Amino acid sequence: MRAVVQRVSRAQVSVNGTPRARIGRGLLVLVGAEEGDTDEDAAFIARKVSYLRIFEDEAGKMNLSVKDIGGSVLVVSQFTLLGDCRKGNRPSFTSSAPPDVAAQLIDKTCDLIRSEGLTVETGVFGAMMDVELINAGPVTIVLNSKGTT
Repeated sequence: MRAVVQRVSRAQVSVNGTPRARIGRGLLVLVGAEEGDTDEDAAFIARKVSYLRIFEDEAGKMNLSVKDIGGSVLVVSQFTLLGDCRKGNRPSFTSSAPPDVAAQLIDKTCDLIRSEGLTVETGVFGAMMDVELINAGPVTIVLNSKGTT
């Protein structure tokens, strides 16, 4: 699985112009599932999202997690994270997991983050969504459960 984690002051996702979910201070996580991903990949992403120390402590060092600050998480499915642009100018998405598998893995990731005591809001899997955010820092981290970029 791949995820783009953005530290935000606030974020919102809308579907058909109607707000679906919003958070204040916390993390916006765009996540995509790859062919062959398993529950272990979902657990890796959930653990990293929950414990990634990218919020500043009282000394101004990035030393606190979203759990430490009492923040929230907004998870938005995004299969385009798996786009392969090495050949030509049109991305290939052949490495993306099938939609039913991807939806299950993203739901599992959200459930595991919730099990850490965090509030998790979500977009709508497969929908055309508008995502708004205020990236705090900006801080953006790319995660890959396979250990490659």
